[in-house]
Amino acid sequence: MADLSEFQHPRFARMYERISAESEQRGTAEQRDLTLAGLAGRVIEVGAGNGLNFTHYPETVTEVVAVEPEDRLRALAKRAAAHARVPVRVVAGHGGALPGEDGAFDAAVASLVLCSVADVPAALAEIGRVLRPGGELRFFEHVRSINPLLGLLQDALTPLWSRAGGGCHLNRDTAESIRAAGFDIGPLHRFSYAPLRFVPPHAHIMGSARLPDGR
Repeated sequence: MADLSEFQHPRFARMYERISAESEQRGTAEQRDLTLAGLAGRVIEVGAGNGLNFTHYPETVTEVVAVEPEDRLRALAKRAAAHARVPVRVVAGHGGALPGEDGAFDAAVASLVLCSVADVPAALAEIGRVLRPGGELRFFEHVRSINPLLGLLQDALTPLWSRAGGGCHLNRDTAESIRAAGFDIGPLHRFSYAPLRFVPPHAHIMGSARLPDGR
């Protein structure tokens, strides 16, 4: 197994375990439903965290391979997998070296994870590699605000936030990163909400993307 020591954030993992439950009640669960609706076949989920997506997968999904590098979160994800309506296999790994042969999956899911991936282009290249031709990337991410003042504030806060939040960046333009990786993005839903009481509403995106045929 790959050395995952650089991905261990036990303090953040314990905090995330606590705050994620509140986030689900404040609207994140509904966003997961929308993100995963209509998926089918074999799916790879990149950065599964503590497995909160698992109960939202539709029964048309035949298998989820859930990749998570952080030990504590991965253990929680394995526990959550027992309550899913579809088969979920939780594995150790990271976005820069995904398990699976080329074209092994019908779809990929990136949900609140590309904010914390160290090398976003590498992770998106790996997603493209393991997707079959015509396969789909579903994404739900918080991103840099299109409001210039709020964007500058996110820029200023990100260095401290990232150290405390397991590498999370507040100011990434994730849609542009997906486009730069060669994906064609379908309809893009941009919205704001406050997933926690002590966090003001901030920008999120949701959508799907595919690599052009003949890539």
